[in-house]
Amino acid sequence: MSSKPKVPLTGGSGFIAAHTLDQLLEKGYKVITTVRSEEKAKIIRDAHPNVDKDALDIAIVPDIAKPDAFDEVVKMPGIELVLHTASPFHFNIGDPKELIDPAVIGTTGILKAIARSAPGVKRVVITSSFAAVVDPNRATDPNTVFDESSWNPITLEKALSNPNDKPNAYRASKKLAEEAAWAFVRDPASDVKFDLATINPPMVLGPVVPYFTNLESVNTSNERIVSLLRGKWKEDNAIPDTGLAFIWIDVRDVAEAHIRAMEVPEAGGKRLFTTAGTFSNREIYEVTKKHFGDKYADKLPPSDVKGGDIMPEDKRYRFDNSETNKILGIKWRTLDESIVDAIKCFQAVGV
Repeated sequence: MSSKPKVPLTGGSGFIAAHTLDQLLEKGYKVITTVRSEEKAKIIRDAHPNVDKDALDIAIVPDIAKPDAFDEVVKMPGIELVLHTASPFHFNIGDPKELIDPAVIGTTGILKAIARSAPGVKRVVITSSFAAVVDPNRATDPNTVFDESSWNPITLEKALSNPNDKPNAYRASKKLAEEAAWAFVRDPASDVKFDLATINPPMVLGPVVPYFTNLESVNTSNERIVSLLRGKWKEDNAIPDTGLAFIWIDVRDVAEAHIRAMEVPEAGGKRLFTTAGTFSNREIYEVTKKHFGDKYADKLPPSDVKGGDIMPEDKRYRFDNSETNKILGIKWRTLDESIVDAIKCFQAVGV
């Protein structure tokens, strides 16, 4: 049996990437992952004490938007597959370009580096988002079906026109970065020898890898669970609106989807819309109460609390990710499993 190739994985300390890193190592891949600082590199090294340097190498890339940021990483001999997950996801910004520029430049930058310096690469998998798929203006239209072919129509000009709309800036960063990636690989002038696949997950829930659990910097999607456990929903005497982000996926399944997209020939040239289905904040509350009601009795709102239901079917979009399910062949985790495992993870740090 031939050994598996070394896989560059950018943004290795991220919520999704950290799970992807662990799964790659479990499957016998050698990994070179990038992080922004030596501090993050040390956390990863300390968490894998029995993995030798040949199997897990870590490169410091402080600024993914810097020209040639990834050149040295992709130049390593024997690289055939690349996973690019590094991109900002937070709303603590003053200018939309603080999200958009690193996303777009980092994505096109690594593709240019591969085209320039890594002729052996056969496939690149990029983490995109459902934010690049959904058109918010049609999200309440029950006649709209979003699938792998759908694109958010947001433009750079629109994103910059309202600097206070932080969620819109995030959606623009994901759409514009993915759009730039597809444009690059389809441009004959790029002369690429590899194909591309993108992963487009919606709300990502589930446990943080144990060595990166820090509730002050918990990923945006899981903040709602932490707020529930800390009593915020009880204080408000209401479950927050679920809103338009009512489809979800477990982080471990997103990680597996990245690896499957790397391995499955049919994934080449595809956008992969990974979702396990719908959820609501009320369901999160019900799962928490069912499994942890006694432990958090003083933090959870009463059973008759209002709010948090999913929007009625005649007031929300529909979705179809059957092509993705067929290509990847992954059985998605249930919401119950995802929420329970996330809470166990948060309990480990004292919630």
